[in-house]
Order: sequence, then C-alpha cells, then structure tokens
Amino acid sequence: MHPVNSPADRLAAVGNQMIEIHLWLRAELARLQASLDAPSRDLRAHCLTFCAALGRHHTGEDGGAFRLLAEEIPELRPVIQNLITDHEVVAGILERVEALLGGDAGVPVAQVRAELGGLAALLESHFRYEEKRLVTALNALTGRPGTTEQLLGLTVPPHATGPG
Repeated sequence: MHPVNSPADRLAAVGNQMIEIHLWLRAELARLQASLDAPSRDLRAHCLTFCAALGRHHTGEDGGAFRLLAEEIPELRPVIQNLITDHEVVAGILERVEALLGGDAGVPVAQVRAELGGLAALLESHFRYEEKRLVTALNALTGRPGTTEQLLGLTVPPHATGPG
C-alpha cells in the first residue's frame, strides 16, 4: 500500500489508491451480501457503515479528484460527467437500502438483497470504467497538494490491506 498522508508522496499513485479503495469496497459489499444469508443484529449497522463509506468515496471523488482532473485535463470532462451520473444512481440505491433498514418491522432481506445485487452490478461496471479511464491520469498528478481522503473521500482501512 502507498503512503497515504506522506508529504513527499501526497498525490503519488492516487490512481492506484483508488483501485485499492475499489477492491476494499467490492470485498465489503460481497461480505455484506453474504451476511444476508444469516441476518444478525449487526446487519443493519454493517449495511449503514458500508453505505456511508461508499457515499463518502463518491462525494470525495466528485469534489476532489474529479474536479482536479476536469481542471487539468479538460478532455476527461465527458468521462467525469458519466461517472458523476453513476454516483447519483448509486446514491439513489443507497437511499432505498437505508430506507429498507430503517423500518420497525425488521429488515426485508429479499428487498435488501435485490437492491444490493443491483448495486453490485452497477458498481462493477462503474469501477472498471473509472479505473480504465482515470487511473493513468490520476497517477500523473504527482506533487499536487491534498491527501487521498480529500481526493477520494476515504482511505482503505489499514487492516483491510493485510492478510486475512
């Protein structure tokens, strides 16, 4: 894993860090989907934590990395707009999931499973497109001020990148 807040390496390989965040989000979503097979009291908390992390990532990209790329590389603006549109669709799914989890009658597992399945399919396509179109450009933005969290909304938790 790359240094996250090192002054000498602030934006070095931020595209690679985005990939690491995407890998972590994919793994968390898969873990969340698997937990629907045996729902527990922790399901609601796990789901809300995942939704918040994904939302922070997309909001961070929109206001951080995407804004910077649009300024530095104007030809990427159509790509960035497509990604922002995806972020809006994802936000809608997250709102529906959170609403399903907020009811007093218990968690409607089948509905949550359907929403998360759609989310997983959309995110897989979104992440691939984003990585294909932006990683090289992001990695070229070395030496700019900012941290991974400011540009991508979050950093991969340290325990997520180790074995296990």
